[in-house]
Amino acid sequence: MTKSADTHCPYCALQCAMTLTSPAVLAPASQPGSVPVSAPKAGGPSAREVPLRAPLPAPLEVSGRDFPTNRGGLCRKGWTSASLLNHPGRVTEPLLKGPDGVHRPISWDRALELAADAVKDARARYGRNSVGVFGGGGLTNEKAYMLGKFARLALGTSRIDYNGRFCMSSAAAAGMRAFGVDRGLPFPLEALDTASAILMLGSNVAETMPPFVQHLKGTRDAGGLIVVDPRRSATAAFTADGGGLHLQPLPGTDLALLLGLSHVVIHENLVDTTYVEERTSGYGAVVRSVNSFWPERVQSITGVPAELIRETARRLAEGARKGGSYILTGRGVEQHVDGTDTATAAINLSLLLGLPGSARSGYGTLTGQGNGQGGREHGQKADQLPGYRKITDPAARAHVAGVWGVPEDLIPGPGLPAVQLLKSLGQPDGVRCLFVHASNIAVASPDANAVISGLRSLDFLVVCDFFMSETAAEADLILPVLQWAEEEGTLTNLEGRVLRRRQALTPPAGARSELWIMARLAEALDAPSTYSEDPETVFEELRRASAGGLADYSGIDYAMLDRGEAAYWPYPAGSTGTPRLFLKAFAHADGKAVMTPVTPRRRRTPAANTDPAAKTMTLITGRLLEHYQSGAQTRRVTELLEARPEAKLQLHPAAADSMGITDGGFVSVANERGEVLCRVELSTAIRPDTVFLPFHFPELESANRLTEAATDPISGMPEFKFNKVWVRPAATPVSSHVLQTTEAS
Repeated sequence: MTKSADTHCPYCALQCAMTLTSPAVLAPASQPGSVPVSAPKAGGPSAREVPLRAPLPAPLEVSGRDFPTNRGGLCRKGWTSASLLNHPGRVTEPLLKGPDGVHRPISWDRALELAADAVKDARARYGRNSVGVFGGGGLTNEKAYMLGKFARLALGTSRIDYNGRFCMSSAAAAGMRAFGVDRGLPFPLEALDTASAILMLGSNVAETMPPFVQHLKGTRDAGGLIVVDPRRSATAAFTADGGGLHLQPLPGTDLALLLGLSHVVIHENLVDTTYVEERTSGYGAVVRSVNSFWPERVQSITGVPAELIRETARRLAEGARKGGSYILTGRGVEQHVDGTDTATAAINLSLLLGLPGSARSGYGTLTGQGNGQGGREHGQKADQLPGYRKITDPAARAHVAGVWGVPEDLIPGPGLPAVQLLKSLGQPDGVRCLFVHASNIAVASPDANAVISGLRSLDFLVVCDFFMSETAAEADLILPVLQWAEEEGTLTNLEGRVLRRRQALTPPAGARSELWIMARLAEALDAPSTYSEDPETVFEELRRASAGGLADYSGIDYAMLDRGEAAYWPYPAGSTGTPRLFLKAFAHADGKAVMTPVTPRRRRTPAANTDPAAKTMTLITGRLLEHYQSGAQTRRVTELLEARPEAKLQLHPAAADSMGITDGGFVSVANERGEVLCRVELSTAIRPDTVFLPFHFPELESANRLTEAATDPISGMPEFKFNKVWVRPAATPVSSHVLQTTEAS
């Protein structure tokens, strides 16, 4: 006899539907007890020197479930996701770091007492904003909502932000500026199936969310798939054999390319003039801003042939007149210091063509993390309150204060976006006590060496996690939390569709939900308002808090989701939701979309290369098919780690030949921020002036040792996709991937 639960994959925002099946009598998860892992210290043991037992067979069977986004398909990560549920590396009891740097088990009562005392001490010595919270886009809507409330009322701090700042912030800022609202895809994903043309900029869905590609098949078969990427990625490869076009610009020149495309649309009379006149404002200023970006000039900036620029614009215009055209952006064009302007340029192009708000065309951005959409709507961002309300809006503050039952002035003002928050760690006027939820900032943050130094300078670090991640290894206190199949809740996928997560497995006895942790700490801190540990009760409060906001969930409840009803926000009470936004009007007061002129800005000049043996190149970072985010989970899955056990630098053979580098040899990749030592993978799929490094790996292979913490002035997005590095041959290092294999095997 078996029992099953219908739920969704724990990884990306595609949120593929799956069914988890288990025996009627469930075997308990592995209880590894103490995990004596030391934080890396100079002259001390590595965080990866502790061998762990081999993983047990997965306690649940995973099967794909028919659903509009994945249609029964799953990627390698989804198929193997259950193997982590009883992994021997699971943290199942609170762990306190001793003076010797070793984490040892303590009771929950003692753990909560220490965490509360650390908060009280920091507030007494340095003020309320000395306590900080760093959240994550993998938290359920309920936990993301409660984390924002907990930070602002129980901790009394404005210092909260989350790792979505590294993911969606530029696209979100551009969407708010243009449309008055930010929903990743303002249309169902299935709408792409019948498109004549799709322009994808900076996204490699074939590796990051493989089931997505079935929605591109019709367009590819029609020869209308256009991919912009400095690499011939797996997605760009779909354009071969008549499938479409691949534009391979110099990294960091996407904005100029988009201005060139708009120039062609305007000067070849491809503009949907009726749409622009009736549904937009700002057209004249945009025309003036693109006048100097004719295709030949853009070719000189980007390296993309002028005729290819013209052909792209023409295909998009023709597609809009036929089956429909879509423009989709991803992190490759958004993770820049001008990411908001680049996304704005893509939106301007879509508006010139009349795509947003059309019944068969549109513009969208591809959310990355599992709950990257819902995670940014309900209070984790430094400047937002639930319902996508601005924290500086008096009416928004009054509404949320009423739901919380507190005076409005008890809610702090805006805090610091993620990069600034991390830069403040341990500083005299910065954060001295930090709580981290669902984020591995030691690996995932820009200028990771500086972030790790900041973590080590804190007075007290609390990390809520289910594995000993690189960030958890730095913690004073680790609180073990539930994994995805052990909890109830909701998430919001890349379409703005709210989904149910259902419990399929009894959690280990020592693990607790973040909702339970926040409720107990709020009680210990004598916090105002109420803090439930029941997800449905929290969702009911979220509904009231979001009512009337841009991201209105007030008409959604667990019962309708359990019946399988589609729920796209905004979903005000009494409505039927909004699968496709903007059909009648945009979210600005006059109902029109705003076109904003943008232009490329000069970047900071990097430090000069002083090593005569090294070649200066441009580094771009990204994901691999087998791994997810910082790799804290996927590096523990045997099948995935065996397929991709280490970071490899993708390098063009011509560049390698000029430096005497051979395939599989080791290289040093360095700049003024740090150094990475890794193997080389030679490939003609990358430009000769560019190198690619995945960001899933820690220590000597951590790509974010090299990325810059410079940020977009509007969104706070860091510069992940354009960093100058010095590449040279290197001697074989003590390979960090060998240590990773030891931990995961």
